[in-house]
Amino acid sequence: MSKLSKIVIAGASLAGLRAAEAFRQLGYEGSLSLIGDEDCLPYDRPPLSKEILKGDWEADKTALVRDRERFDALELDLRLGRRANALDTRARTVTLDDGSELPFDGLLIATGASPRKLPNQDALEGVSVLRTLDEALSIREALESAPRVAVVGAGFIGAEVAASCRARGLDVTMIEALPVPIERAVGADVGETVAQLHRDQGVDVRLGVGVEALEGSDRVERVKLSDGSSVAADVVVVGIGVAPNTDWLEGSGLELGNGVVCDAHCATNVSGIVAAGDVAQWHNPLFQEDMRIEHWSNASEMARAAVETLLAGSGDAPAYESVPFFWSDQYDIKIQSAGRLSGADESQIVFGSLEERNFLKLYGRKGRLVGALSFNQPRKLIGYRRKLREEIAFNNAVEEAKA
Repeated sequence: MSKLSKIVIAGASLAGLRAAEAFRQLGYEGSLSLIGDEDCLPYDRPPLSKEILKGDWEADKTALVRDRERFDALELDLRLGRRANALDTRARTVTLDDGSELPFDGLLIATGASPRKLPNQDALEGVSVLRTLDEALSIREALESAPRVAVVGAGFIGAEVAASCRARGLDVTMIEALPVPIERAVGADVGETVAQLHRDQGVDVRLGVGVEALEGSDRVERVKLSDGSSVAADVVVVGIGVAPNTDWLEGSGLELGNGVVCDAHCATNVSGIVAAGDVAQWHNPLFQEDMRIEHWSNASEMARAAVETLLAGSGDAPAYESVPFFWSDQYDIKIQSAGRLSGADESQIVFGSLEERNFLKLYGRKGRLVGALSFNQPRKLIGYRRKLREEIAFNNAVEEAKA
């Protein structure tokens, strides 16, 4: 067991909570501080764009802490409503936004990511991003007045918001700068299927156009597009991606890239500091690729791996060889993927069809199976998390799936 006695976890969302649990499960008995910039205990984010916006759930149902007695047994030094502002790797301290300092001999960074914003979007009321529970509840309240909704961005968050708003019977326009939604992630054919799914549900889908300006007096009234047209809107939800929360680490000596740069063991270039979740860019030996994954399952699994590395040392801990897994629920369609779909140089539907919106599609790169995607085929898809670890040939996987 490690000789560490003061461990700090910066970030109190899913990865931070799972890390805290893992430290105690693996026998660490020293001081354990958990810093979170929100006032509440950790909660689940995936329901925010679905169950919360639709009004199917109340806020308490998103809680990740179900058993308060078990949570209290973790004996955490909780610093909620506080933000990590600076890291001193020489003094081994984390400075919080209230000026206090937390000394550490082990640090796990899980500060997540923040939504990107449109220029000047904060100048008008009625324009929001969706990342926190408070933001979801605020948007839901605004939806009560049956507004016209514009969703900027047709990625998974934007598409889920659009689907939830349509489930409430609202007028929805979804705006995407790319010619096809999520083309880079899943391919043009599946992207067009997603676009048509929303059209069939009554969404006004605008593709290949950017946002020139958000217009209105004090409150948003319309979205001006790059093709010269305008979309009338009382509520605008912006979902144009996220950026890892690494600003507070600038100048600390940590290597930063597309997040906190880590090796295959989740270890940074500074001894005794690891990272996990949306903020971490690590080398995944399974795919021989540097990646940063913004998925629920990765936050949970990577947190455990980072804890193992911090307690055992990267030389003795196993590498984090993850098969990314993701899901999205839109209308009556459950979209799931495993592996790495982007960067594939071949793909094939091996079951069902795009037209039926019920299919399994496999993705290959350099002759190897690297990913699988399904619409409404959860049982078929889940087995591919195991298959992708076997590094099987793409053609063999296709033949086996069709057999």
